[in-house]
Amino acid sequence: MSSSYYLCALAALSLMLLSACSAPPGRPGKDSEIPAPGEVSDFKTLYAENCAACHGSQGRGGAAIALADPVYLAIIEPPSLRKVIANGMPGTSMPAFAQSAGGMLTDKQIDVISSGMRSRWSRPGILQGVNPPSYTAESAGDVQRGAASYRTYCSSCHGPQGQGGAKGSAITNDSYLALVSDQGLRTIVIAGRPELGAPDWRGNVPGKPMSDQEITDVVAWLAAQRVQTPGQPYSVANSAPR
Repeated sequence: MSSSYYLCALAALSLMLLSACSAPPGRPGKDSEIPAPGEVSDFKTLYAENCAACHGSQGRGGAAIALADPVYLAIIEPPSLRKVIANGMPGTSMPAFAQSAGGMLTDKQIDVISSGMRSRWSRPGILQGVNPPSYTAESAGDVQRGAASYRTYCSSCHGPQGQGGAKGSAITNDSYLALVSDQGLRTIVIAGRPELGAPDWRGNVPGKPMSDQEITDVVAWLAAQRVQTPGQPYSVANSAPR
């Protein structure tokens, strides 16, 4: 073979070696580098990895409420929404996601999720000029009044004692009440669960929306149905091994 052939082969081998050494061993090149978890800033990625398991794909709801519900986004103020994402809801299945509260997300990532939800899923004018009840309770609830309001607005779907009916699930179930906070109950009463066919505070009785105080009272009645030891079939005194 000619010397020119060997020179070309040597040049090709040198290029291969140089390209192999352009990135440190065991690490991909620049074009294929994956950002560190704390550097991810894409809303779709952050939502899919942190929220979708409970709140459903595209915020459509699942085990937890639909975050893409424009009524929900209309009643919760931006600081409250951010606080829920960052700090979670103690005593419920909603965990804290902010690093400052023991989670994995940075403050910037919390901002991306909370602002991204609003920019994508809120709908101006969804309340049709009606002033909604306050997101948080502004007064104490009355259990007896709450029982009366429950019969008026809720029993036709959820049954006389909240144990479930033809159109609604059991909402006085021990396990359910153990996993939902008073604020969670209030949010559902106000915003409904549209993905499950449950109306918001305006649709339980046609032409008669619930008042802020009636919502507060219904939540007080529901909270009064909680047991101290949910999931325990026997009292502590009778549960010792024999």
